[in-house]
Amino acid sequence: VQLVESGGGSAQTGGSLRLSCAASGYTSSSYCLVWFRQAPGKEREGVALINSDSSTTYADSVQGRFTISKDSAKNTVYLQMNSLKPEDTAMYYCASRSRDLCRWESWWYDYWGQGTQVTVSS
Repeated sequence: VQLVESGGGSAQTGGSLRLSCAASGYTSSSYCLVWFRQAPGKEREGVALINSDSSTTYADSVQGRFTISKDSAKNTVYLQMNSLKPEDTAMYYCASRSRDLCRWESWWYDYWGQGTQVTVSS
């Protein structure tokens, strides 16, 4: 499985960005895909996840501001980020596992993208 992120960049506080994670190589119809982020000097944290049944869960820090969705025809998962804050600044990664059981722990995931940088200025 290969995951390729895109869509990162810079935004002002209150602005929006949309990240994409294009997936290829799945051999199972069941999967979980999660967006993680990691800021310098901080632990990696999960922000949003979605499984093959389209169930979604969000971290408290992004609830109401971020939306995860998928386009199955394009094998792509999106992270729409609105009302951005400087504390959202981080490298964002998508990760996946070929099971529809999702967890927040990064060790659960077998496949990772290369990451895309998001920088929010005040």
